[in-house]
Amino acid sequence: MAQLLSKDEFRKELEEAIKGNHSQKAPFTVAWAEGKLERHHFARWAENHYHYVGPFANYLSYIYHNTPDLPEYEDAKDFTLQNMYEEEIAADRHTDLLIRFAESCGTTRERVQDPKNMTATTLGLQSWCYSVAARENFVVATAALVVGLESQVPDIYRKQTPILREKYGFDDEEIEFFDLHIVSDEIHGERGYKIVLEHANTPELQQQCLDIVRVGAKMRRMYMDGLWREYLEQDLGALVQA
Repeated sequence: MAQLLSKDEFRKELEEAIKGNHSQKAPFTVAWAEGKLERHHFARWAENHYHYVGPFANYLSYIYHNTPDLPEYEDAKDFTLQNMYEEEIAADRHTDLLIRFAESCGTTRERVQDPKNMTATTLGLQSWCYSVAARENFVVATAALVVGLESQVPDIYRKQTPILREKYGFDDEEIEFFDLHIVSDEIHGERGYKIVLEHANTPELQQQCLDIVRVGAKMRRMYMDGLWREYLEQDLGALVQA
């Protein structure tokens, strides 16, 4: 990148970096929203999703550690710490809500927490998140995990959640995981954007953020497509990309 983009231009570029591989367009997401899945498919999704989002506070802890302890980065450190708190310590611990949904789909806490029950593509996404969080500049890692991944969640769950009530008969308590993340991840995504727009203050950092957001969107889409091939192909046919 030859010159520094304005914040408005940079935001548009970040959004474009996600758009082509946004997981709301993934065939798995679409089939879910159209009511083509069965409860045992949701159970397999939950058993995998746990191993992607379950360590999210661990990913964030690396970002927190790598954020310089200087006044100009106080907002970034505060956000990361708050995000970790909401994941692990707050009254509605996110992984417990996910397990509650999984159990209502017929699986068990033990199966959900057993890493042997995740696909290779789920492990790939988890490993990528750990690697980026631990190794990259804090603003690049924030771009990857909060902008590239977490900010996608509200759009995905807005497509998936209504059908859980309307067709499958889940009650509010069973699907609280989804309702919570539609709200919380919209807030997190906006704060993540704010941090990246503020602290990616060189052309080089802006380019790194754009590149890693693009890769992150592809990684999440590969994870979703891996679930299709593993659990849906036998019932719904070979994967057809949108």
